[in-house]
This record gives sequence, structure tokens and C-alpha cells, in this order.
Amino acid sequence: YLTVSIEPLPPVVVGDAVTLKCNFKTDGKMREIVWYRVTDGGTIKQKIFTFDAMFSTNFSQMENYRKREDLVYQSTVRLPEVRISDNGPYECHVGIYDRATREKVVLASGNVFLNVMAPPTSISVLAADTPAPFSRYQAQNFTLVCVVSGGKPAPLVYFKRDGEPIEATPLPEPPAGASSWAPRSLLHRDLDDTKVPKSLAADGELGMGNPFPTADPPRGLAAERDSVTETIPETVVSREFPRWVHMAEPIYYFRHTHAPVSDGTVEARATLTWTLNPQIDNEALFSCEVKHPALSMPMQSEVTLVAPKGPKITMTPTRARVGDTVRILVQGFQNEVFPEPLFTWTRVGSRLLDGSAEHDGKELVLERVPAELNGSMYRCTAQNPLGSTDTHTRLIVFENPNIPRGPEDSNG
Repeated sequence: YLTVSIEPLPPVVVGDAVTLKCNFKTDGKMREIVWYRVTDGGTIKQKIFTFDAMFSTNFSQMENYRKREDLVYQSTVRLPEVRISDNGPYECHVGIYDRATREKVVLASGNVFLNVMAPPTSISVLAADTPAPFSRYQAQNFTLVCVVSGGKPAPLVYFKRDGEPIEATPLPEPPAGASSWAPRSLLHRDLDDTKVPKSLAADGELGMGNPFPTADPPRGLAAERDSVTETIPETVVSREFPRWVHMAEPIYYFRHTHAPVSDGTVEARATLTWTLNPQIDNEALFSCEVKHPALSMPMQSEVTLVAPKGPKITMTPTRARVGDTVRILVQGFQNEVFPEPLFTWTRVGSRLLDGSAEHDGKELVLERVPAELNGSMYRCTAQNPLGSTDTHTRLIVFENPNIPRGPEDSNG
């Protein structure tokens, strides 16, 4: 003579108002109604509402919980704004007095699972392993990483190129090494005729294990047999990487992983890997899109692969004197560059002031410059997998009146 059931609930979104309804039928006399929130896999039951029929009183155990529970009627508990922490099972226990003796109470219960969803809060696309040097002679794999945070459950993540969905081969496990899993038969290209190192030309190993036919070497290869090193004239201000030619469309590899976060959400990571071709990939627009049941329309983040062009270099102070500390800084480019480039500084025809051959970073600092550096030329090379560019600046060092001259100079 007592049946209890709770109406099932569809998934709800964070911030929604939710009503938990406990339906019961009985011809007995009501004793109490108790609502529990079940946690820790069922080992802990936390009272969230009690109705005591003996005293006809309502008492909420969650008054100190921002008064988030309101009694609508005896068998209903309302959560005005659900949180991710509200996710989980709930139970409704109903007690009536036994017909035979008022000392006994008959109990029955029902349960329901409240599934709270949360839309992703952030999405970003970045390049893996950047900034990093990129070979000008060997085609290499390139990976985009899409990071989606704040969602529950895990979202569906996919990539597009120039607005078109990318058909990618799934990778269930991370590759052990970039060269070990990449198909070697997919790549065929013409090297930049003027820049083939002798070591590669002699061995016939051009990056991916595809030796040239010995009977008919490609254009420019024989002419470079005697050249061991690449000679770049100092007047060069910009250079691009060789434009490799692919015989077929690039083959993309896709991997999707997700990891739980302590707040109950999931961080999803999707990677897209392919053999980069600067000829067709420069200025290509890649977007990462996310579908989620808590979103009315997909979220997206996009990047355009672009080689660096037109670096803007500043030197401080503008009039350097002997003994000053000079800072040469790359402030930016004439275009938006992605992925982040690697900056390398060299001194034309000599070593840097500290004796090193080169310096990595956006800024080159010359401590207490001597007069001997007057007229010295500095080259900044900015490179990313899409291309590279060189910019030169000349250091002019003025005489410092604060430094006394020697006796031979004071006589005029």
C-alpha cells in the first residue's frame, strides 16, 4: 500500500532550474518524506530536504547551502540553478505508519540520476613543438593541436581546411616517432636547385628515403657536387624555403584524447598531423570546430598558416655611445604569423660580442658596446615551417664624452 517513483529527467545544462518530482501512492498515514543526494558511489547519502508529518513541519538541511532548495509541495525539490557539482543520483524516501501498529514505519524509495551538462568554455588552436627550427631541405611533419576546455561530457572535435571538413585517418595511439609512422611513399618534390648540400646529394638521401635515380639526376644536382657549404651573399634580405611538390593531396592523421578535470569537466585535445608543403599550405585557413549537446551551434577557432614577412626591428638607444647597453628587438611583422617563428641573431662576418656564433630569441642585448663595433652588421633570421626571412641592421657607435681620452688624443 505504498509505491514511490521519481520522474526521469533529461540532461540539463548548467544554470538551468530543475525540479525533482517524487510521486507516491498510499492509503496509509504519512510519516515523513526525505530527499537524499547520493555521493561517493553510493556510500554517502546527504539529506537535502525533510518533511515531517508528525509535526507538520518542513525542514531543509541545505539552508546553509545558499538556500538553493525551495519546497514547491511535499514531494518536490527544486534546484534554481544547477551546477556541475549537482551531477549525480538522488533518492526520495517516503515513510508511512504501519496499519497494525503505529510504532512501526513502512518505507519505500525511488531514485533518479541528474545529468548536468556544461558547454565548453574555451577553444584554441596552436602548433605543436613551436617555436622550433625547421629543415629547409627536408619535408617534415606538422601538427596542429586543438584544446577544448570546460565541457561535460566530452565534445566532438573536428578540423576544417578553408571551410571544408578534413577527411583524416584516425590514430588511436600517439605515434612513437614522426618518421616511424609517416608514410614514406606519399612524398615527392623538387629541391631548390641552388641549395642542395653535398652530403645529401652524394648519399642520395633527400629527407624521406627516396634516392634519386642515379642515371638521370635532377636539374642543378650535378652542379652542386663541388659545393660543400651554402654561400649566401650579405645583400640577401629575405629568402623562402624550397617549394616542395606533392604528387597527391596531403594525407591527414587525426587523434582525439580527453582527460577528466577535478571540477567534473573534460579537457579534449585533438591533433591533426600531415606532411607540410609550404607551396600549398602557406596562407591556408585551418579551423577547429566543436559540437556539444549543450551548445546550440558549434564553437570554432581558426588559424591561418603564414610565413613571416617584413620584420620590424628597433634598436635602443637610437644613438648608441661607447659603453652603452644596446638592445635590438623584433617588435613584430607586417603580417600575422603562425606558427610562432624562431628568431636567430648573427653578426655578419664575425662572432657576437659575447663570443658566441648566434643567439636565439626576439631580443639581442649587447652589453657595454666598445667602439670597435661601430659599423657592424647584425642579421636576424625569423623562420617557421612556412618560410624564413632575413633582416639586417647596422650598429653605429658614437664617441662617449663621459669617457676620458688618452693623452695622445687630448693634444688635438
